[in-house]
Amino acid sequence: MAKPPPASRPPVAGGKAKPPAAWLTLKQTVVADCRVFRVQQRRLRRVSDKQEGDFFVIEAPDWVITLPLTPKQELILVRQWRFGVDKLSWEPPGGVMDPGENPVTAAQRELIEETGYAGAPVRLLGQAAPNPAIQNNRVHFVLVKNCVPKSKLDWDPHEELEPGIFPLAKVEKMIRRGEIFHSLALNALQFLFMHLAASKAR
Repeated sequence: MAKPPPASRPPVAGGKAKPPAAWLTLKQTVVADCRVFRVQQRRLRRVSDKQEGDFFVIEAPDWVITLPLTPKQELILVRQWRFGVDKLSWEPPGGVMDPGENPVTAAQRELIEETGYAGAPVRLLGQAAPNPAIQNNRVHFVLVKNCVPKSKLDWDPHEELEPGIFPLAKVEKMIRRGEIFHSLALNALQFLFMHLAASKAR
C-alpha cells in the first residue's frame, strides 16, 4: 500500500519547496446534467505515490464580467435576485459566454442586454478560476469605457435587473459595508481598481 503524504509541510521562503504531484484521470463519468453545468465523477491517481480517489468536478462554460465606466468615471452596476442566497445582489453586468465567443464580444453583449449601455474602448483586464477545487471554467473581466445609453434592455426570461450608476468612491463604501458580496464581482472590482491605480501612476 502506498504511504500517505505528510500531514503538513513547513512553509519555505520564496515558494521554493517541491510542488505537489499532479493527478492523472483514469476514468470519468457524467453523473448529472443541470442545464447550466454538468457534474463529472472522476477516478484520479496521484503520480508520486499512486494514491487513487474519486472526485467530482463541475463542468461549466466560461463567464464574463463587464466593468462599464461612464464618461464621468462612474461604474454601472445591476441588482438582481440570486437564488443561491435568496437575496438581492449588486454586481457588475455579466453572464455566460456562448461557445467559442471572445470575452470582449461577450462583455459588450451582456452590457447592452442588461443595461442598454455600450461604450469604447474595450479592454480585457484579466481572468480567474471561480473555484478551481471543483470547477473547470474561467471568468473574464472586461473594462468598457465611455458607456452611454444605446438601446432598450433585452433580458433573458428569468432576468429582472435594476441598473444603477455609482461613483467609484461609493462602490468602495458598498464593498466595505457588505452591499457588494458576490465573490466574482469583488474579484472583478479588484482588477478594475488595480488597473485605475496603475493608469494614474503612469
